[in-house]
Amino acid sequence: MASTEIPSVSPTPTDGVSKPPNTLTAADIAVLAIYFILILAVGLWSMWKTKRSTVDGYFLAGKNMTWWPVGTSLFASNVGSGHFIGLAGSAAAAGIGPTAYEWNGMMVVLLLGWVFLPIYIAAGVTTMPEYLQKRFGGRRIQIFIAILYLFIYIFTKISVDMYAGAVFIQQALGWNIYLAVILLLVITALYTVAGGLAAVIYTDAAQTVIMLIGALTLMGFSFVEVGGWQAILDGYSNAIPAIRVPNTTCGIPREDAFHIFRDPVTSDLPWPGVVLGMSIPSIWYWCSDQVIVQRSLAAKNLLHAKGGSLLASYLKVLPFFMMVLPGMISRILYPDEVGCADPKVCEQVCGNSVGCSDIAYAKLVMTLLPAGLRGLMMAVMIAALMSSLTSIFNSSSTLFTMDLWRYFRRAASEWELMIVGRVFVLVLVVVSVLWIPLVQASQGGQLFIYIQSISTYLQPPVSVVFMAGCFLRRTNEKGAFWGLVLGLLVGIVRMILDFVYPVPQCYETDTRPDIIKYIHYLYFSIILSLLTLAVVVCVSLATEKPTEEQVSRLTWFTRFDPVKSSEARTEVGTFTINNSLHQEDGNLKDHTNDSSTRHAETPSKLKSTLLWLCGMEKDSEGKRPPQTQPEVLACSLEEEPCMRHVVNANLIICLSVAVFLFAYWA
Repeated sequence: MASTEIPSVSPTPTDGVSKPPNTLTAADIAVLAIYFILILAVGLWSMWKTKRSTVDGYFLAGKNMTWWPVGTSLFASNVGSGHFIGLAGSAAAAGIGPTAYEWNGMMVVLLLGWVFLPIYIAAGVTTMPEYLQKRFGGRRIQIFIAILYLFIYIFTKISVDMYAGAVFIQQALGWNIYLAVILLLVITALYTVAGGLAAVIYTDAAQTVIMLIGALTLMGFSFVEVGGWQAILDGYSNAIPAIRVPNTTCGIPREDAFHIFRDPVTSDLPWPGVVLGMSIPSIWYWCSDQVIVQRSLAAKNLLHAKGGSLLASYLKVLPFFMMVLPGMISRILYPDEVGCADPKVCEQVCGNSVGCSDIAYAKLVMTLLPAGLRGLMMAVMIAALMSSLTSIFNSSSTLFTMDLWRYFRRAASEWELMIVGRVFVLVLVVVSVLWIPLVQASQGGQLFIYIQSISTYLQPPVSVVFMAGCFLRRTNEKGAFWGLVLGLLVGIVRMILDFVYPVPQCYETDTRPDIIKYIHYLYFSIILSLLTLAVVVCVSLATEKPTEEQVSRLTWFTRFDPVKSSEARTEVGTFTINNSLHQEDGNLKDHTNDSSTRHAETPSKLKSTLLWLCGMEKDSEGKRPPQTQPEVLACSLEEEPCMRHVVNANLIICLSVAVFLFAYWA
């Protein structure tokens, strides 16, 4: 093939590409300003509407959300800037294969609404570690899972989204990537600290509308520029860069680029792994991840939570059109830059010698769109980043405050918990920045594949423990704990090996150990899940049965058990906050003493304003309002019959659409 020879002519195709072809104009900046005003207005409105000075008000948005903000928030929390940059980049590098993650999520998010959420509601929990503590007893699983979730958020969510947003800003404005990261973090952290979950959910709804308008507009421009659907089918296989390493596969698009189900042995996404190995981490993400479940728990009842899952599922059809196809079009239009196959060229193009496919989306935006629309897409990327990061920050804050801080500070007042939750957001920001260099270098420059591979090493054991707790009554604390520990140890070993032995470049010989070279991460997910399940079942059967309190209303088969009138479960069957905050005598005593010793004078106007911005209102005497027992609501597992038929009919339609999409593109 003639394209394998390295041309000796100068200048190279990369001359001048290190700088963005266009910069933001006055029209773009005006659009960005309007966007920020809109989001600020929505945020202030939600802050005004919601009481943020209580635990349930700040962390669960008062448990009064309807289906549409829940659904849009689920979608916006999932589709962050990492999706726009990473999914488009992986599509540019390898075709439509990564779409399988999106359409798999279509089906699994429905499991949340119809299968897992009724169990969590019946259990009356606020966080996922809290559910495990109730289901299995003891504290070690709760603490272990809370810490693990925070690590997963840093490794696969926060730093990835920050890096992706920074890549876009770097391409658009030519800024240093760390300067861009710090700027984004300041905006996002302040926004999360002040608003709580209500501000996050309502602004997510606004961000989703902006994302859909902007991304679908770019898709239209991309299709026009490339020449239509047939031009994509014909052009992608010929999108080969001018400069390549001779006698290698570097820069040559995959032959199976337009197939989701690929060769089970030699491909990048083997079809058995797509069917089984992909689903297990997906169940963790959609059905037991605090970020996602917390939005559904904020719904006013189970029907609204199911409606939110349906809306999110329908919206998950769109990333194929919004991100995957534009990523492939970018490779067709700019093969020398997006598809660069020589380390020196890639270093010139994007500063990353392992590949530049992650600039595919930003390249389209800055090259194709006219003034004004570039500002809209800049707003889209910032919206994606902020909606995802604010969701993660709020949920991480919830985990740390409710599961870790309360464990070590059992007598902490609600005031203290509110402060700790906000301060922890700032700590997360610093830790996440330090992880960005590793993200930048991982997985051949394909950000989306980095996210998924890390997920398959850490998430399957957690998925198995949750599923065993929800559906196997015999599972006990010892089985769950040792299955979790052993599974995570094996997963972490594989993750470390992947960092020690990274995927070789197309011009390098693969010298990795056979266990890494021949066991794809999706196959490893299946093996790890079976290993964890075997340990959970064997240890549980060899030890004592769980008590009745650890099973009643805590599994699928016992979710309708009658509520016991005893001490610890007054909120079962509702979305109310765990009453232990208010039931512990030491807590009440501590709070009373704390309130009585505060200054009684009226705070200054500046102080009052700052307290309001943070949702830490005091009464007119400068004291915290007295804590009261939460109102016990009616059982929220009950559903209105007519609306239940409506959502069930939509469930069938949605599943049919997902099966059709998989079958058509298989």
